[in-house]
Amino acid sequence: MEAENLTELSEFLLLGLSDDPELQPVLFGLFLSMYLVTVLGNLLIILAVSSDSHLHTPMYFFLSNLSFVDTCFISTTVPKMLVNIQARSKDISYMGCLTQVYFLMMFAGMDTFLLAVIAYDRFVAICHPLQYMVIINPHLCGLLVLASWFIIFWVSLVHILLMKRLTFSTGTEIPHFFCELAQVLKVARSDTLLINIVLYVATALLGMFPVAGILFSYSQIVSSLMGMSSTEGKYKAFSTCGSHLCVVSLFYGTGLGVYLSSAVTHSSQSSSTASVMYAMVTPMLNPFIYSLRNKDVKGALGRLLSRAASCLLRDTTSELRGCYGSLKQM
Repeated sequence: MEAENLTELSEFLLLGLSDDPELQPVLFGLFLSMYLVTVLGNLLIILAVSSDSHLHTPMYFFLSNLSFVDTCFISTTVPKMLVNIQARSKDISYMGCLTQVYFLMMFAGMDTFLLAVIAYDRFVAICHPLQYMVIINPHLCGLLVLASWFIIFWVSLVHILLMKRLTFSTGTEIPHFFCELAQVLKVARSDTLLINIVLYVATALLGMFPVAGILFSYSQIVSSLMGMSSTEGKYKAFSTCGSHLCVVSLFYGTGLGVYLSSAVTHSSQSSSTASVMYAMVTPMLNPFIYSLRNKDVKGALGRLLSRAASCLLRDTTSELRGCYGSLKQM
């Protein structure tokens, strides 16, 4: 059989985190809980920002986009993993694997862009407060988000088109719990030199510019804070950056951990464990970081939950009154 025909028939096998049957229910419960917490937390952030007029500002517009991207990012991998654990299966189709790679690249890239955009927003707010609403206007906010989606859409598409040129054997094993690009390239039968070059160039450029933007923004913020005479003013200004700094450190720290674990140890188990931190723990913790460290978000979430509780109570009271009226008629 020719190598070209193998790709059309192939199903990959995702080896997952463990082959131990006794661990599968534990892993299923753990990952399902993490997934539900992540989706619920990020959806609450989105609802709080959209429903509270106090949060209709550029910073929270970008934050709601980040929550949306994080929800999509974790939804790309975890549902398939849960299905495989429940069905005691390791299969993923060739097109399903390519789809995972495409969306993982797109949403991970959007994370880097949005984190850089939020850093720029904080730089303008602290260093140029009088011009903030003029510079960070709704038109620019929309343009920055759309430009980010446009760039990462085409970069991810180029990678997928190059991947479709590769050939794989039927039943190829991927030592991971999802289709990570680097792991998929390792098991390809054909030459991967071209796509590796494109991958390294794209990673360098798309990683370098957002990181450079974040470092520049915070260097200017620190310089501006050093020039402030009021300690209270310094604390108030920098407190708006605390949550973002935590998220940036978590995102790039876990990403670096994945790279080092695969480059240094060459162990699929350690690489998969590091990927859990990057692909699942980071999106799960982001809503908690922004809500626990931000008074505006905590207040908006409190008002949102209060309205939801009052609506539920009102509906329950109406139903009870209706039932009582029916009983009286009887």
